[in-house]
Amino acid sequence: MPGELQVERLAARRWLVQLPTRRATIRLAARLAPALRAGDLLALSGDLGAGKTFFTRALCRRLGVSESIPVTSPTFALVQPYEGRLPIVHVDLYRLGDADEVFQLGLRQAREDALLVIEWPRTFLDVVGGGEVSIAFSLHADGRQVQIDLGEAQPDVVSRFGAVLAASVSSARAKKAPL
Repeated sequence: MPGELQVERLAARRWLVQLPTRRATIRLAARLAPALRAGDLLALSGDLGAGKTFFTRALCRRLGVSESIPVTSPTFALVQPYEGRLPIVHVDLYRLGDADEVFQLGLRQAREDALLVIEWPRTFLDVVGGGEVSIAFSLHADGRQVQIDLGEAQPDVVSRFGAVLAASVSSARAKKAPL
């Protein structure tokens, strides 16, 4: 059905979402936004052009960041804060080489009062406190897809995200796995 997300449960804490269009990416952000809280960590990975920044922009808009404020990749700024219904800190760690550089950004402290969205997190997640929701973007012939892994997330995050994703499972593709 048009407008529906194609969500498949792969395992207890892992989901696959088909994103054939940019609108589907916006719908995914709209579904996830109400479940987000200050202190949450979204770790976005994927090739250049896979949709990480587009997803972050859609998420920021759903969280109340004004259309007049550009939401772009913080590749050179490294950290870009936004104000919406909750503070959002958008980070790009692509150019950083070691944990000390990441530590210097003060992201663990920023996360206490904000949603932390990190592009290119690589091996630096422990520096910001771990407990992430991993969202891996990939390109395919028929569009993009994301794999959402709640494996490292805290129980309350698993509960919030699991409920949203379970409610989005495409009935034709539904797989039964306990939360």
